[in-house]
Amino acid sequence: MNEKMNKNMSAVNKIAEVTFVFWVMKICATTLGETAGDLLSMTLNVGYATSTLILLTIFLVTLIAQLKSKTFHPYLYWTVILATSTAGTTMSDFMDRTLGLGYATGAAVLSICLVICLLSWRHIVGSLSVNQITTQRSEIFYWVTILFSNTLGTALGDYLADDSGLGFLGGALLVGGIIAITALLYKLTRISHIILFWIAFVLTRPLGATFGDLLTKDKPAGLGFGTTGSSIVLALILMLVVIYASRTATATQLKYIKS
Repeated sequence: MNEKMNKNMSAVNKIAEVTFVFWVMKICATTLGETAGDLLSMTLNVGYATSTLILLTIFLVTLIAQLKSKTFHPYLYWTVILATSTAGTTMSDFMDRTLGLGYATGAAVLSICLVICLLSWRHIVGSLSVNQITTQRSEIFYWVTILFSNTLGTALGDYLADDSGLGFLGGALLVGGIIAITALLYKLTRISHIILFWIAFVLTRPLGATFGDLLTKDKPAGLGFGTTGSSIVLALILMLVVIYASRTATATQLKYIKS
């Protein structure tokens, strides 16, 4: 195997393989992002603006580490994912509540930003496929897109839970149903898998937002577990699943090397 092939494989391997376990971890990470973001900004009374600055700094630090890494590190990868989710929570709340844009306007603005990011990525790189991220430029687009998608998901989740009147459970069920339909379209139709992937990817965030609020908010609107308890449980679940995925990935790589 020549040096060029090695380089390309390393770049691809820096991004998690999209499997069923990937989606489980993504939903868990986005739900944790909602509860942890609320824990910092509201429960600890740090505020949306200060929380956003803190969490964006964490995101940038972890992103730099991710970009500098030469191979796929599951713990680092999911730390960046979680950083985008927590930062997205407070960024969205800052726009919608502190700046007074409201959930609908905030979601519309963030939707435009996400579309611009995707179109720019497609125009400059040539593909939106997460299986073809072989350069640092495409990886930067990947992470910026995720940050925007997670921020949008928070605003959209809040809109469904509050402004639409569906409530936390109703919003979670609606988004979960759309994700299920998207999965069926992926399996049963010839609709672009890249488009369906990004639809599902974006929708996992409002699912996590509504489910996270369902866990933390007081009864009767929520289950009343609070941001602290919910965040601890979700963090433990995510950690266990990441450990499992890490061991599975290591075993697969060893098998490939031996072959």
